[in-house]
Amino acid sequence: MSIKDWGIDQTWSLFLDRDGVINERIFGGYITKIEDFHFLPEALNAINQLSNFFHLTFVVTNQQGIAKNLMTERNLLEIHAYMCNKIHQNGGEITKCYFAPNLKNAEDDMRKPGPAMAELAKKEYPEVDFKRCVMVGDTDSDILFGKNLGMITVRINTEEVITVEADVTVSSLEEFANEIKNEI
Repeated sequence: MSIKDWGIDQTWSLFLDRDGVINERIFGGYITKIEDFHFLPEALNAINQLSNFFHLTFVVTNQQGIAKNLMTERNLLEIHAYMCNKIHQNGGEITKCYFAPNLKNAEDDMRKPGPAMAELAKKEYPEVDFKRCVMVGDTDSDILFGKNLGMITVRINTEEVITVEADVTVSSLEEFANEIKNEI
């Protein structure tokens, strides 16, 4: 399926994973402070471009470092404020960041691939229609999250082991933004 066939317009919403999509991912570790947060090359420009095509843009991120006491929720909120501020300064827009602070398999599991973060977004922004959403991520849980909700899925190719195929695979968020720009 070609991106042109998706029918993206200003009624669509974009869901972005954070680590490995927007910023450099620390494999086997956690970003616990602003100094550890480094945007991927061209991510700011890509989000700026994508903000022109999507009505709402959400970040959905699993952050079990909070439950492991490696960071506090306040640390995470500071990182997200820094990230959103830099994105805004560069002409892009993040509508809201959602995060799952719990450990894997917790009783109240908010983590992807479960739907909890998307359901919160839909509750707060009723215009969200999962059939008119794109989920961009670099892990199987990101792709399953999108697929489970009926979203179109885009995988950013990383060193992550892949067992679930996305609708589209690209090398970076910038490549995805350029493909949309060239096809719409």
